[in-house]
Amino acid sequence: MPPRPPAPTVVFGSLNVDSTSYVAAFPAPGETILAHGFRVALGGKGSNQAVAAHVAGASVDLVARVGADASGEFALTTLAAFGVSTDAVMRVADAPTGVAQITVADSGENTVIVTGGANLALTPAVVDAERARLAGAALVLTQGELPVDTIERLAAVTAELGVRFVLNLAPPAPVAAAALRHCDPLVLNEHEARAVGIGTDAPMGATLDEWRAIAASAVGVVARSVVVTLGAAGAVAASADGSWTAPAPRVTAVDTTGAGDGFTGTLAAFLAEGRPLDDAVRIAVAAGALAVQARGTVDSYSPRAAVLAAAGLGEQAATS
Repeated sequence: MPPRPPAPTVVFGSLNVDSTSYVAAFPAPGETILAHGFRVALGGKGSNQAVAAHVAGASVDLVARVGADASGEFALTTLAAFGVSTDAVMRVADAPTGVAQITVADSGENTVIVTGGANLALTPAVVDAERARLAGAALVLTQGELPVDTIERLAAVTAELGVRFVLNLAPPAPVAAAALRHCDPLVLNEHEARAVGIGTDAPMGATLDEWRAIAASAVGVVARSVVVTLGAAGAVAASADGSWTAPAPRVTAVDTTGAGDGFTGTLAAFLAEGRPLDDAVRIAVAAGALAVQARGTVDSYSPRAAVLAAAGLGEQAATS
């Protein structure tokens, strides 16, 4: 049996229902095109990352909000089918469930438009109401899709409680520097890193080693530790203990939607059970590489054993 974390991974996160159209190529402005496929699925960075962490072996508490509508019922049913607890997913009477309108081209690239809906009901007051849950967490994870004042309150409360706080600042948001400094790690892609002042002078196409040095320079300045994902190249990580590169395997991408969330949820799961940052990033890169080879978001996440095998690591490296 895989080791279980000593306490839950609490994902304080966004929950959407994804409406995805599959097209040969993205339309130009003003152009109308026909899709060759369509699907409706569970989405939102919070719920995606919660499912990814659960599939990776974490005990997960998802704190989220959905509307009192058919989409909200669909989301709750889908989460339950994955085995993710919905005890802290509440319904909001006066707001629709969040929605993401996604277009996926045959190249595997995607565009996403998110409407927050009930996600905006995750206010700082909810953070305070969930203080006991946060206090019992091995790790707290959130994303840039939530209101900025909620993210900042989470950073403050977890700092008071001495609980590890992981922020995936996607999309970029004007979170206060004091909140970012508590992140351990702050997880960003290249665009998001530049948005918070990390690697602003780095040339496009900078190597993994160049980004490793950039991430290392941000440790203790921007955040406690930093992870930067670099698409097909892989990822880099840095903390007070060192800095590392994690190259990605060469794969054929079918759909990149949700792969970053698969990476982040997997990263959080393995950090929560005691893996060092370098191992956790290596495993998360493997999870992301597996995810892009299948369509969809949560349906593309591979089970723990497959991810560990792809990373070339085993259960014995984990701490209980």
